[in-house]
Amino acid sequence: MDGLQSLLGVFALTALAWAISEDRRTRAWQVAATGLAVQLVLALLLLKLPGSHTLFLWINDGVLALQEATKAGTTFVFGYLGGGNLPFAESYPGAAFVLGFQALPLILVTSALSALLFHWRVLPLVVQALASVLRRTMGVGGAVAVSAAANVFVGMIEAPLFVRPYLSRLSRAEMFMVMTCGMATIAGTVMVLYATFLSTVIPGAMGHILTASLISAPAAIMVAKLMVPETQNVTEGELSAPIQTHSSMDAITQGTLSGVGLLLNVVAMLIVLVALVSLLNAVLGLLPDVAGQPLALQRMLGWLMAPVVWLMGVPWAEAPTAGALMGTKTVLNELLAYLQMKDLPADALSERSKLIMTYAMCGFANFGSLGIMLGGLTTMAPERRSEIVGLGLKSLVSGTIATCLTGAFIGILTSF
Repeated sequence: MDGLQSLLGVFALTALAWAISEDRRTRAWQVAATGLAVQLVLALLLLKLPGSHTLFLWINDGVLALQEATKAGTTFVFGYLGGGNLPFAESYPGAAFVLGFQALPLILVTSALSALLFHWRVLPLVVQALASVLRRTMGVGGAVAVSAAANVFVGMIEAPLFVRPYLSRLSRAEMFMVMTCGMATIAGTVMVLYATFLSTVIPGAMGHILTASLISAPAAIMVAKLMVPETQNVTEGELSAPIQTHSSMDAITQGTLSGVGLLLNVVAMLIVLVALVSLLNAVLGLLPDVAGQPLALQRMLGWLMAPVVWLMGVPWAEAPTAGALMGTKTVLNELLAYLQMKDLPADALSERSKLIMTYAMCGFANFGSLGIMLGGLTTMAPERRSEIVGLGLKSLVSGTIATCLTGAFIGILTSF
């Protein structure tokens, strides 16, 4: 029954993308069939292939090694605030954990490591291989394929840099694909961070986070094609280096400096968004109670998104809780949503529901990211400014549908 519920969700979400299309007269069934087939095959290979569980454990061990390496650096700089030995006894387990000094610096280490792997030509080879798969299976041009493949590892601004010379030549539909892929995936720089938070509730969290980004890439292309059908020839393009590095040390330096900007952005957004939510909840608390409890943003988002998460396969009894997470992810950001899921009571969501939500929330589709993407793309292609801005809100919707489709597929695969 759970699998049928998720299967219904796959068809319902695909139908929604077609229903809000700019042109429903195109051969949408071919686009949908291809996209869903690629997603299913990828999901089966990554989750059901013998040895996949072992691979996830290896990836998780890599994350733990990164955590320990980062802890060595933060302990050296910040002492016990960074995770070093405490000069006092903890009042309760975890009381000494400081998010800004112990977890968020992972962004710096991952950013530097990503730049180093790019300089060593490791990341470009992986990106080109994924781009080739997307080009052959999804029928997209080289420029879109490279940007979509890069989005699995880097952010929504960094990925278009790989094909910056081609941005001005992309068709409107291709530009929308680039934007949707940015919204439906997350950057490698925060991937490790999210896996760190989820490691206590999702075994092999890093493997699942990486798999989510991989599966959501073809989903994003399919949804984008349904919502803004292609009417022109595809734009071919090749991988170009987003930054020029002259040595390994130069790559580490530039990667670290790039990570500093991202770290400051994450810290600032967390402070402001948490403060605004608290302020809004205080205002809502002045209203009469509903069902014996005061109104809060999380409760309202739970009611709104409950049908969506139910379509992905979450039981209706758990839908308000899961819906609140999905609403937090969409209105605020996925980092806060993952933190909320980590802190939920053990019986709030089943293991299957937690896994579905891990995949469904693995994307940058939120209003804060929308502003960042619009600012970056209009800077890279100023002549396309009005077109990019006009597609902004639409890309937020398409990115959300894409990650929800991925969640629904996981709901199907975890039911047997």
